[in-house]
Amino acid sequence: MAAVRSSLAGGGLGARLFYVVVRGVVVALCRVWLGLTVHGADRIPARGAFIVAPTHRSAMDIPIAAAASTRRLRFMGKDSLWKRRPIGAVLSALGGFPVTRGSADLEALKRCVAVLGSGEPLVLFPEGTRQSGPTVHPLFDGAAFVAYKAQVPIVPAAIAGSEDAMAKGRRSIGRGRCALVIGEPIALPPIAGPRASREELAALTELLRERLQALLDEANAIVGAQRAR
Repeated sequence: MAAVRSSLAGGGLGARLFYVVVRGVVVALCRVWLGLTVHGADRIPARGAFIVAPTHRSAMDIPIAAAASTRRLRFMGKDSLWKRRPIGAVLSALGGFPVTRGSADLEALKRCVAVLGSGEPLVLFPEGTRQSGPTVHPLFDGAAFVAYKAQVPIVPAAIAGSEDAMAKGRRSIGRGRCALVIGEPIALPPIAGPRASREELAALTELLRERLQALLDEANAIVGAQRAR
């Protein structure tokens, strides 16, 4: 695990400064081009590791999620993106870390735990791949599993409007209205044994789904009101 932590460190001070600059530019573009508004940013923990668990409707959700906090947020990416050194270096500086496509899910989850173990927050999309529509799809237990393993809270977040700006399969980014609504952190419920059972993981996952649906409804209402002006 120590070796994994080292490979996931994501650079030193220079990389972090690069992240601050690039994040600032990306978030500013999201605000101007997508009309992005952020609600509940004060609910993001100021220190320590945690999982940000957003809804997922667009490739734009990663840069939009970066608006949740000025802290560097880590995220997974397919390892083929790191094969070209300039691109890989930029992705690492922006908080990304590689996961082998087609590898066991457990290995990817271990890397997530290692990132959280270094004290950094992590973005995990609990719906898995990009979905569509106003209903939160059934969630994977990955976020709950990693949260229990790393003993960190889960911060639910909903993104509305990104699907209209860049739906799955679309190559260009359209102008629009987007809203990011961040919920209260979910503290880990107590468990009966030394590790969470499948039933306990499922219960936490269902709680997260319920929170995400309420937040997505709120985010969609905000976007609807913005468009009506």
